[in-house]
Amino acid sequence: MERRGPARDPAAVDPPRLWTVDEANVRIEELNDLLPQLRGWVTRLGEVHAELARLADFWGRELEASDHPDRSLKQRLEAEWRNLSHRLEEAVVGLRAEGIEVREVESGLVDFYSLQDGELVFLCWRRGEPSVAHYHTLTEGFKGRRPLPPTTRSPPART
Repeated sequence: MERRGPARDPAAVDPPRLWTVDEANVRIEELNDLLPQLRGWVTRLGEVHAELARLADFWGRELEASDHPDRSLKQRLEAEWRNLSHRLEEAVVGLRAEGIEVREVESGLVDFYSLQDGELVFLCWRRGEPSVAHYHTLTEGFKGRRPLPPTTRSPPART
C-alpha cells in the first residue's frame, strides 16, 4: 500500500485538517479496528491476483470461451477484485480526506497532518503503539521521526 509518486513540495501541501496529539490519539482507537481490515483486504487482493494469474497462465485465451468450465470462477474472482479494490480505495481516500495518510497497511503505519512549532509535520503512529508519541517533517518519513516534546504528549489512548 505504500505509494511512491513524484516528490511533492511540502510548502504546497494544503491538508484538509490539522490534528492535535489528543485528537489523533482518540482517532487511533478506531484505526486499531480499521487497519487489520485493510490489511485483510490487501492480503485477499494478492490471493485473488495470484489465482487470476494462475488461471490465465494455464488456460490462456481458452478461458474467455463462454462454455469454459473455469470462466465463471474467473468472473467471480474479477468481481471480488473490483469489490475489494473499491472498498480499499474508498477507505484510504476517506482517511486522506480527514488528513490521515496510511503509509503501510502491513505494519499499520499512519501519519496525521499537524503543526509542530509552526511547521507543518506528520504525527507518526504505528499500530501497536499505545499513543501518538512521534512526529517527522513532511519530507523525512518514518526514519526521521522524533519523539514529541513532553509538553505536547498526551496519555496513552484507552483500549
